Amino acid sequence: MRHNLRRFATFAIIVAAGVAACNDDAAPPAAGDAAAAGVADAADATATAPDAAPSCTEREPQPSESVWMLEVGGRERRARVRVPASYDPRVPTAVVLNFHGLTMDGAAEEDLSLMTPVAEARNFVVMYPDGTGMPRSWNAGACCSPANGSGVDDVAFVAALLDEAGRRLCLDERRIFATGMSNGGFLSHRLGCELADRIAAIAPVAGVNGLDRCTPPRAVPVLHFHGTSDLLVAYNGGGLSGFRSVAASTSGWVERNGCDATPQVTFDREDTQCETWSGCRDGAEVTLCTVDGGGHTWPGGAQLPAGGHTTTAISASDAMWDFFSRHPLR
Repeated sequence: MRHNLRRFATFAIIVAAGVAACNDDAAPPAAGDAAAAGVADAADATATAPDAAPSCTEREPQPSESVWMLEVGGRERRARVRVPASYDPRVPTAVVLNFHGLTMDGAAEEDLSLMTPVAEARNFVVMYPDGTGMPRSWNAGACCSPANGSGVDDVAFVAALLDEAGRRLCLDERRIFATGMSNGGFLSHRLGCELADRIAAIAPVAGVNGLDRCTPPRAVPVLHFHGTSDLLVAYNGGGLSGFRSVAASTSGWVERNGCDATPQVTFDREDTQCETWSGCRDGAEVTLCTVDGGGHTWPGGAQLPAGGHTTTAISASDAMWDFFSRHPLR
């Protein structure tokens, strides 16, 4: 794990040297205990079960660990796939797409987010796709190079990956979710904007919306985690990379979703506070979890070299599954 995460230590250097330049191409307690408290009122702590999805036929049992390879847009793409032991090929199962940060890969994201044990315990499939280029990146609008400068269509890749998942897995089409760290968080926002007919909800970590135009056909539930001392994707915007602020990114989703203007505090423990905008169209909600003094890190995850403070007040991986469970595609 240390080897995978050590790659991320070069991120700060690359941001200083190159990410700002890529903006020219696009506009601007124990962790588990905290997660159990959730980011919603106690009345919402139990996930609302979606209507039963049709059962599957002719699906084969899947290995617990595998790597899928597929060609999209003339490029060979890959994703690490983790299937829980409780998976039944006859029963529709949720999928979480978990995207890595700039310079990282799917293996490093798995180590960082500690999501695989959550998926095992709570019975969902998690996929850790790889970006393209050197360093590996995703085309998420304002972030990041080289993918955004070379026109890589990562939305098409995700759509193709979901098509493949539908062929191999008993996939619950109403429970497909996206998260990611940093550049992967930016991509989660983009998928909420441009693939909302398939992605039910998103939970970006340390990444803001990098698109000028975002017009999803429905309200998209959003759970965003961000540290106030993030030096790479600055909480108040600007900084080395010049990205928009967390407040601007969040207010964009609040307005698009037609939510109430005033949020309610739904989690407050140690250095972490979550605010939720409810009353949104289509039963959506927008939640921002702010880590006071938090760095460019995954709450409740592994420590990142040079990433700054990682809170243990909340586990992002656990909390986002609670959030996702309440928000199937409607």
